[in-house]
Amino acid sequence: MRLNEVVYTDAKPVDGYGPGFFRIDGEVYHGALVVLPTGIAPWGGYADAQTLIDAVADLDVVFVGTGADIAHIPADLRVALEDAGLGVEVMSSPTACRTYNVLLSEGRRVGLALLPV
Repeated sequence: MRLNEVVYTDAKPVDGYGPGFFRIDGEVYHGALVVLPTGIAPWGGYADAQTLIDAVADLDVVFVGTGADIAHIPADLRVALEDAGLGVEVMSSPTACRTYNVLLSEGRRVGLALLPV
């Protein structure tokens, strides 16, 4: 078997997560947050579409992590993001973190909006 080391260049991968926190590129963040090519910031949750819309020039798709379990996001959030030109994929936060890391390692233009587990 051949193993390859993943190199993320300037991007910040999710290293881990737990109750109420995420560890991204070695640094711990508490609460809901967004991980974008421009940086990491607190996220206002489902009522905060604007933070993601402001990043539309740098993203093709945003993964929305809904916490420990997958859940529907409010329709108005999905519509606002899609109308702005963003692809929206909804999944549990652990799955969103893993999927984000895979696509990030491929050099894809992805963002992450996470609710804590």
